[in-house]
Amino acid sequence: MNGFMDENYLLETKTAKKLYFEYAKDMPIFDYHCHLPVQEIADDKKFENITQLWLSGDHYKWRALRANGISEEYITGNKSDYEKFKKWAETVPYTIGNPLFQWTYFELRHYFGIQNQLTLETADAIWNKCNDMLQQEDFSARNLIKRSNVKALCTTDDPVDTLEYHKRIKADETFDVKVLPTFRPDMALEVGHEKFRNWLNKLGNITGIAIETFEDYLAALKRRIQDFHEVGCRLSDHGLPEHFYREANLAEIHNIFDKRFDKQAISIEEQVKFRSAILIFLGKEYARHGWAMQIHLGAIRNTNTRMLRSIGINTGFDTIADYNIADELSLFLDALDTVQLLPKTILYCLNPRDNYMLAAMAGNFQSDIPGKVQFGSAWWFNDHEEGMIDQMKALSSIGLFSRFVGMLTDSRSFISYTRHEYFRRIVCNLVGNWVEQGSYYQDFDFLGKMIKGICFNNIKDYLNVEVE
Repeated sequence: MNGFMDENYLLETKTAKKLYFEYAKDMPIFDYHCHLPVQEIADDKKFENITQLWLSGDHYKWRALRANGISEEYITGNKSDYEKFKKWAETVPYTIGNPLFQWTYFELRHYFGIQNQLTLETADAIWNKCNDMLQQEDFSARNLIKRSNVKALCTTDDPVDTLEYHKRIKADETFDVKVLPTFRPDMALEVGHEKFRNWLNKLGNITGIAIETFEDYLAALKRRIQDFHEVGCRLSDHGLPEHFYREANLAEIHNIFDKRFDKQAISIEEQVKFRSAILIFLGKEYARHGWAMQIHLGAIRNTNTRMLRSIGINTGFDTIADYNIADELSLFLDALDTVQLLPKTILYCLNPRDNYMLAAMAGNFQSDIPGKVQFGSAWWFNDHEEGMIDQMKALSSIGLFSRFVGMLTDSRSFISYTRHEYFRRIVCNLVGNWVEQGSYYQDFDFLGKMIKGICFNNIKDYLNVEVE
């Protein structure tokens, strides 16, 4: 029997252990989707204490704290960092079965060498040890990235971002990790949003294009795609709502844009048509630039109105949707494929009910690029052992698991890279079980190459990014 999260944790067979320790464990990381603040990387931020590094901005932990009855003042409120840490220490033992429990111990062990359990009784000692170590040079943002064996990462960036921090990092020869922007044009699609006009003004200012017509708008978006490309961007990202595809002719789209420009009301149907037109335009541009398009589907945002008014967006009150996404997604992908301008695409679902649907959908639009349309890794509420296994089994059952581009952190934390270890152990155990039950032969030349591909090489090749 294995000990508590020991070196063989999650590795149930000899084959799984061989795959992990000989092929997966030491592979570098390409974190192709995260939310790390690029300014903090450019500035090589140092953290005053473990709360700032570990709890700030972490919606997963915030939700667990709330579920444990912790008052909001200890979560997003004005209690001290020490008091907030103590509440997390109080909560951790109650997270049994939640990946937060495993991640907590992976992170404490890997970065701080702490083997003890985090509880109220051990909190002070762990607080003091972590904070002492955070004063060391190798705990700065950049050094944490390098210590994690990260060779490349992709942040998430608005088209109106100046890209100044990306340019600064790119020009800095002392930092050899590729930090690439990801084009995330959420507001570009939302013509009915109250902030659209303000965002449009920012887009005009940063491109130097006076946006007065729909053609001006498209020209400005095209300009920003080129700007992002020159800084190294090879990915876009879209978090799409329930309805995102309705066919409309160009005259309708012009009229919708002109109405919004004149501050007239836009109907729901018009908003969907506009969203569709911009998605099609952007998808074609991504294909021309050789980018991959990420599509995240199935989230309902800001469900708690009281808390939205109190502490704002992105604070841990989003949830899994149960709407049908197959029809519109199929039409959207087909519209791009019909004109042979469907870019490489990664599809993610928040509702695990949609696993097989997305795996099947990806298979409809494959072509001459290995794994061109990907069923992306288990996302958000699914990035735990069961969710990852379910996603990979769906992919392997009706697609090519061997071409899978693997794990990403989707995180705002500089020490969340242990999630890649968690994922790699799960992958190796899954494949090890297939081999030992007789479902695949013990060809470690192929299996090792496949595991290395899923850990790192597949995404590197998929995005055509050179890394050392």
